[in-house]
Amino acid sequence: MKILVSAAKTGGHIFPAIAVGNEIARLGHEVVFMGTGEPIEVDALKTAKFKHFVVTMEGFRGKNFFNKIKSLLLIPKSIFSTTRIIRKENIDAMVGFGGFITVPIGLAFFLNRKPIFIHEQNSILGSANKLLSKIATINFTAFPLNTSIENNIICGNPIRESFKSFSKEVVNDELIKIYITGGSQGAEYLNTELPKSLKKFKHQVIIKHQCGKDKKDLVNDLYKRFNMNAEVMEFYNSPESQIEWSDFVISRSGALTISEVTSMSKGLLMIPLPSSIDNHQFYNAKHIEKINMGLIHEQKDGFEDLSTKLEEILHQKTYNKWKNNLNTDHLLSAANIANQVLKNIDTT
Repeated sequence: MKILVSAAKTGGHIFPAIAVGNEIARLGHEVVFMGTGEPIEVDALKTAKFKHFVVTMEGFRGKNFFNKIKSLLLIPKSIFSTTRIIRKENIDAMVGFGGFITVPIGLAFFLNRKPIFIHEQNSILGSANKLLSKIATINFTAFPLNTSIENNIICGNPIRESFKSFSKEVVNDELIKIYITGGSQGAEYLNTELPKSLKKFKHQVIIKHQCGKDKKDLVNDLYKRFNMNAEVMEFYNSPESQIEWSDFVISRSGALTISEVTSMSKGLLMIPLPSSIDNHQFYNAKHIEKINMGLIHEQKDGFEDLSTKLEEILHQKTYNKWKNNLNTDHLLSAANIANQVLKNIDTT
């Protein structure tokens, strides 16, 4: 069989799509990838042996009026170009991983009477997946949703193989190791507030901080001003190595990040992005709190709350309690999705 996987724009969509594609290929089937051709997508696909197709599509939510109109006008063109690819490549089904790109692709598969499968990475169903969920054979979700949908299987987030091999040995160093990451672009709040919040613990901690492009000098200067033991990098090529090194992680609560960290038996202090659509990062973080692998600090709660949470984690050694847990939901996610997709195509 030949399966199309579709994702674009962010690693949170692209990496799970590639993980599932790799598993489908491992089972002896052909995979094609459809995206928008962004650099992060092209780079991520370098090690995957998939045919790569590009459609012109832009996001809808959060855009101004004119960009929304532009997005809507691109849909018919994208449906037509996807239909040509479906027929030329003789594709049997699609698995979409959210984002507005999946809407015209899903509609093309629906019009061609081909099975559609979707995966939602977050605790809140995104707009594209909400539309496609009504015509999908199976709606895979990483976490329990805040609303019920038909044909739903909760299966975790497909994570990269490099996040599945790690040591569970607890090393009791004198200094507590903290990995801070705001993602590949960095996060201003984490870059500015965490050095100030951690300075009173400077004799207890050693820090590795991923700050994002062009932010290194600013963040490095803050740590130096406070005489703190910190390594600052714009980007770590192997975040799994930093997670394994750390005692705990401080980050936003993007779905893939929290899935990867907790799959490596590490906990988090999560600072949800306040502007995330439908506040989905907050609800992602609530799930991690529920399984006792993290704490939430909301930016609106202010500097004192952040300091209090850090003090609780460090002085009560909460990070060691997190290490005793292991979130297994995501370890077999890619394999489970691939098997379910192939099984259901056989029966359609």
